[in-house]
Amino acid sequence: MSNSAQIGVTGLAVMGRNLARNFARNGYTVAVHNRTASRTKALLEEFGGEGDFIGTESAEDFVAALERPRRLMIMVKAGGPTDAVIEEFAPLLEPGDMIIDGGNAHFADTRRRERELRERGIHFVGTGISGGEEGALHGPSIMPGGSPESYESLGPMLEKISAKAKDGAPCVTHVGPDGAGHFVKMVHNGIEYADMQLIGEAYQLLRDIAGYSPARIAEIFRTWNTGRLDSYLIEITAEVLSHVDAASGEPFVDVVVDQAEQKGTGRWTVQIALDLGVPVSGIAEAVFARSLSGHAALRKASRGLAGPKPSALGESEAAAFADRVEQALYASKIVSYTQGFHEIAAGGEEYGWDIDLGAVASIWRGGCIIRAAFLDRIRAAYDARPDLPSLLSDETFAREIAAAQDDWREVLVAAVRQGVPTPGFAAALAYYDALRAERLPAALTQGQRDFFGAHTYRRVDREGTFHTLWGGDRSEVTA
Repeated sequence: MSNSAQIGVTGLAVMGRNLARNFARNGYTVAVHNRTASRTKALLEEFGGEGDFIGTESAEDFVAALERPRRLMIMVKAGGPTDAVIEEFAPLLEPGDMIIDGGNAHFADTRRRERELRERGIHFVGTGISGGEEGALHGPSIMPGGSPESYESLGPMLEKISAKAKDGAPCVTHVGPDGAGHFVKMVHNGIEYADMQLIGEAYQLLRDIAGYSPARIAEIFRTWNTGRLDSYLIEITAEVLSHVDAASGEPFVDVVVDQAEQKGTGRWTVQIALDLGVPVSGIAEAVFARSLSGHAALRKASRGLAGPKPSALGESEAAAFADRVEQALYASKIVSYTQGFHEIAAGGEEYGWDIDLGAVASIWRGGCIIRAAFLDRIRAAYDARPDLPSLLSDETFAREIAAAQDDWREVLVAAVRQGVPTPGFAAALAYYDALRAERLPAALTQGQRDFFGAHTYRRVDREGTFHTLWGGDRSEVTA
C-alpha cells in the first residue's frame, strides 16, 4: 500500500463511497475521510480489498495523505454543508491544490466558490456527475468545470473512471470555467425530467386509450428500445412495468402512490431558463406535472369535475395507436433535447463559457441517466455545424419530425377527446408550431403593452422604436 494518495474523497455516503471505490479499482491510491469516522472504517472493512485506500480520521491527516498537487473531492450535500467542508479544508491546502465538488451544487454557488478559492491560489472544480450509485461505481458521465490547469492534472483520472461510450470514448470532457460543469449537469437533469414525463405520458396513453396492461406495455417499450428510442430510461421503464409486487400480486406500478418527488435540479433548470429568456416549456411542464401530482387534496377535490373518461380501443386500433404514440414520443423527445441544448448555449454565451455542444452530447452517451442511442446523432449534428441554431435545424432531425408530426397531432387529439392529460407532448408540439409560425400573437401583446404602459413597439416596415398616443386621434410618435 502506498503512503501517498493520488486523490482523496471526503463524504462517504453512497455516492462518495462508490466513487472512492471506482478510483481504487482503477489503480489509484485513495485517501478516504468522513465526518463520522465509523463510515470510513466500514468502507475499509467491507471494500478495502478492492484497491489501495488510506483511511483517515482528522482533516489534517486526510490532507497530509495526499500527494501534491492535492486533489480533494468532496461528496456532501449541496449548500451549507459544502461551504462548511470547504471552510474546514481550504486553510490546510496550498496554492496549486484543488477541491473538486462532485455534488449537485447550484452553478451560481460554484462560481462564487471558484472565485473565492482562486484568490487563495486553490483550484475549485465544480463537477457534475450523473449515473447514480451504480454509475459512480462502474463509470459515470462526468462534467467538470474549473480551470484548464486543473483539468490537465485531474482529467486523466476522471477519464479513467468514467463510463465509456460504445466507441470507447470516455464520457468526460472539460466543460468550461467556473460553474460550467454544474450548469451542464443541471440542464442534463432538466432534460431527464422531461424525458421521464414524456415516457410517463406514453404509458398513460397506452394504458387508458389502447387499453393495454402494464405487462403488455412493458413489451412495447422493450420493442421500442431496439430502435431509435434505444435509451436507459426506456430500458428501465420496461423493467418497472413488468415487475409484479410480491406482497399483493398486483402490477408494481399500481401499488405505488402516484405522487412524484424531486430534488430541485429540474426547478433550477426552469428558473435559470427564465432568467436567460430561453423557452424550455417541455422541461417546465415536467416539473409542474410532478408538483401537481403531489397536491393530493386538490386532486381529490377535483375528481368530480366534468370531462370525458377514457375508453379502450379495439385490438387493431390499439396497435395502430401504439405506433402513433411511438412517433409522438420520439418527436417530443427531440424537442426536449432541443430546448436543453438551447439553454446550455445561452448559458455559455451569458457567462463566457464557450461550451462545445457536440462534446456535451458525446459524454452523455454513456453512464448518465439520459444516455440514448440518438445522442450519437446529436453529437454529429453539432460537430458538423458548431453554430447550429437548433437541433430542429438539422436536416435529419427535421425530416424525422416532419414524418412524425401527423401521428403526433393525432395522439394529442385522441388524448384531448378522451381526457388523458399530456402536458409534455402538448408543450413540445406547441413549441414546434411556434417556431415554424410565420407570425405570432406577440404583435398583439406588444400593442397591448403599448396601450396600457407606453412600453413602445417596433414596426415591420421601418427602423426605430414607436409609441401610439391611444387617445382620440391615435397618432404615432417615435419613441
